[in-house]
Amino acid sequence: MPESVISRLSAVGRVPEDIRHASVQQKRFDEENTGRSVGYVMLDCSGTTMDRYVDAPAIVFVEVFRNYGLEISMPEARAPMGLRKDLHIKAITEIGSVRERFRAKFGRMPDQSDVDAMFADFVPTQLALLRAGNYHELLPGVAQVVADLQRRGIKLGVTTGFTRAMLDVLLAGAAKQGFVPDTACAGDETEMPRPTAYMVIKNLERMGVYNLQNAMRRTVKVDDTVSGAGEGAPLCWRVGVSRWSNYVADSWDAVRKMSAAELEACERRSKEKLVRESGAHYVVDDLRGLPAVIADIDERLAAGENP
Repeated sequence: MPESVISRLSAVGRVPEDIRHASVQQKRFDEENTGRSVGYVMLDCSGTTMDRYVDAPAIVFVEVFRNYGLEISMPEARAPMGLRKDLHIKAITEIGSVRERFRAKFGRMPDQSDVDAMFADFVPTQLALLRAGNYHELLPGVAQVVADLQRRGIKLGVTTGFTRAMLDVLLAGAAKQGFVPDTACAGDETEMPRPTAYMVIKNLERMGVYNLQNAMRRTVKVDDTVSGAGEGAPLCWRVGVSRWSNYVADSWDAVRKMSAAELEACERRSKEKLVRESGAHYVVDDLRGLPAVIADIDERLAAGENP
């Protein structure tokens, strides 16, 4: 009779590695996503694939606070950009200058009830703006880059701080321009959104990934904000894109009034911020730089390097 596997257990019940890896269940993990090349790319919406300079949410944050009786500046509205929108509102209320004006206006400091009330106003206001505007217009080169990636068999996901209803509006507009990701995850579909990895992981789950560790090693996250370009750390590769970022200007209209030298200086500051603060492995101008980044990551993976 063949030797019983039980006889090979250690005194504390440790299973020998050859037996463990020979099991059907473990083989399924071991044999899935073993490739040493990029297999998945997760893209942000505003400032990365569409909505240059992230106008849509910034405009609404200012309006929502004004409706609540408090004026905030555009830099204050933009400072926490990349976070889920309710958390973004909360982060604005935690800015020192905003808190002092709030106290002077209302005689107390802002609390969660204020955040909840403003978020309740934010949702319909943001949806109305997205439906009425062209904030889904793809940025230069995006349609070609994503089409090329999908032709190569790389699966595309989307992560965003918008709610699902808002994301659906943007994706419907993007689809008419040829941008149809394989999956998408909105900020309200995970308990812990950016900068954690859970929206990236939710997309991989929806793609049917079995070996999460292997898949994350083959995943690239791309974003224009510090929290978004750090999303997925330390499990996947991260890329910051700076040219159309939230950090460049207060609005698209403001950019149109800049000289070439002024715009170049703003774009440089945006790139500097992403390099210094995001923890991204790469920072490039925009999505047109992504193919070269992926080629470099493929070389690093083939050499045995992981994120």
